[in-house]
Amino acid sequence: MQNKRRLLPGELRSRWWLDNPEHPGTTALCIERFLNYGITLEELTSGKPIIGIAQSGSDLTPCNRHHIDLVKRVKDGIRAQGGVPFEFPLHPIYENARRPTAALDRNLAYLGLVEILHGYPLDGVVLTTGCDKTTPACLMAAATVNIPAIVLSGGPMLNGWRGAERVGSGTIIWELRKRLAAGDIDYPTFLSRAADSAPSIGHCNTMGTASTMNSLAEVLGMSLPGSAMIPAPYKERAMVAYQTGQRCVDMVWEDIRPLDILTRPAFENAIVLCSALGGSSNAPIHINAIARHAGVELDNDDWQALGHDVPLLANVMPAGAYLGEEFHRAGGIPAVVHELLGAGKLHGDALTVNGKSLAENATGCETQDDDVILRYDQPLVPRAGFINLKGNLFDSALMKTSVISAEFRERFLSNPLDPEAFEGTVVVFDGSEDYHARIDDPTLNITASTILVMRGAGPVGHPGGAEVVNMQPPEALIRQGIESLPCLGDGRQSGTSGSPSILNASPEAAVGGGLGLLETGDRIRIDLRRGEANALIPEDEWSRRRQRQADRGGYIYPAHQTPWQEIQRGLVEPLDKGMTLAPATAYRDVARQSPPRDNH
Repeated sequence: MQNKRRLLPGELRSRWWLDNPEHPGTTALCIERFLNYGITLEELTSGKPIIGIAQSGSDLTPCNRHHIDLVKRVKDGIRAQGGVPFEFPLHPIYENARRPTAALDRNLAYLGLVEILHGYPLDGVVLTTGCDKTTPACLMAAATVNIPAIVLSGGPMLNGWRGAERVGSGTIIWELRKRLAAGDIDYPTFLSRAADSAPSIGHCNTMGTASTMNSLAEVLGMSLPGSAMIPAPYKERAMVAYQTGQRCVDMVWEDIRPLDILTRPAFENAIVLCSALGGSSNAPIHINAIARHAGVELDNDDWQALGHDVPLLANVMPAGAYLGEEFHRAGGIPAVVHELLGAGKLHGDALTVNGKSLAENATGCETQDDDVILRYDQPLVPRAGFINLKGNLFDSALMKTSVISAEFRERFLSNPLDPEAFEGTVVVFDGSEDYHARIDDPTLNITASTILVMRGAGPVGHPGGAEVVNMQPPEALIRQGIESLPCLGDGRQSGTSGSPSILNASPEAAVGGGLGLLETGDRIRIDLRRGEANALIPEDEWSRRRQRQADRGGYIYPAHQTPWQEIQRGLVEPLDKGMTLAPATAYRDVARQSPPRDNH
């Protein structure tokens, strides 16, 4: 697809640093210290592309840790293709352990990576990804700097097992929490069974946020076809690492850059694929963020318009029954793309990192197991995308329809006089600590029809946007067999959760959103047909509450705990806009538009 002329060695960006006769002193200063660990002058000055490797693996990021070994094959591929590899660290991001939330680190890692890609002698970069936020952080930076870049996912773990039962990472923990609350298991058993879900290196083996985002990186065209969901321990994972290193060198010579690939059609493809995968509710946040950095207008209305009617084809937890190994063996992302292309749902001419179109890469890639990757006309769920809800509570909040269970639909969405809608009385919690402290308080009178509301959990309130909206009912209800209640909030939830929560509410309570005015005992109405979510409060009372809140100084949330929390809170945009930093989205293609100034 690309018919550009190839770059000449003298046109490499790294020449400004490493071989610039017009500034010999600066060149000498740049080069001499690189030599002290054994790299040769010939490697640096003979016109070979310098390829960075953004290393996301560390002991603090266990989902990505195997990249420490995997990049050895990346380096082999770079050298084999005539490049010189330079490995450098990415700020660690580990979803499960980072407090108050790893969402704080996405923008911090993005900022750091932008400065590295802009300010160092790099002609191209391999972006190693895996755990949830590592993928968008890398792609946001790639769009901003716009040097040739390619994504290498670390891949999912092997299947977890408990006897003959598949145990999906994350998904099993939400289930085990209920069993623990019901008294069916004790605490040691809870931990032991949770450990069954992580049998090997790699990220989540379910279609959680990690698998979703790496799959979307592939359909966006930013990684080699078929690479996203190769399980981490498989031999093919090291093979594709080698091929990724090779391809990055060729991308430099061919001058294929992220903004050539990250176009409006590519983002539309990502929305459609996410629905077909039953992908994470975190995906709209991250894809919208990447799009904004690429200069593409994208919002949550697009997610409903383009994705809601797309059927669920991937029978993978949490929306389905299988895990990453079966999905890969059934054909992985190329097989799903093949089905969607056949149905006319994708832009097949979209460019990808290997220089071919999305359609060319999916040619002949039919599903190898139609129990795992289903045919388009025989899906698990006929309409599997997100609904974008609006009303006096928020301007935008998403509900993931692929995980609406038959039991939930029967209890809340099957009134023949009011189909696809429900009303309920709310119990309001201000942050996860408040929820844990009070959920089992019998005086709250939580019943099988109560709606649980979580607020103060957004990018400003928590800060960072915490995964706390998928709240389980009180233990007393769980013991009665009521294991789910409608949940609504201005935070997020894990992509491994099967809860059909209404979440990512924007604006959040902390910046004046309507959730901040709710009181326990209020009634709200959710109407999926109309795409509405409203508190059933008279307008004059709503206005009085808003004035009382303003008189108190606004919605009160916890103080900053670190400098970065204060900085991010002052700059961060709402979840529906991707939780980006307001000034950052104005910077684009900075490697060419604003070459770094001399340092001497």
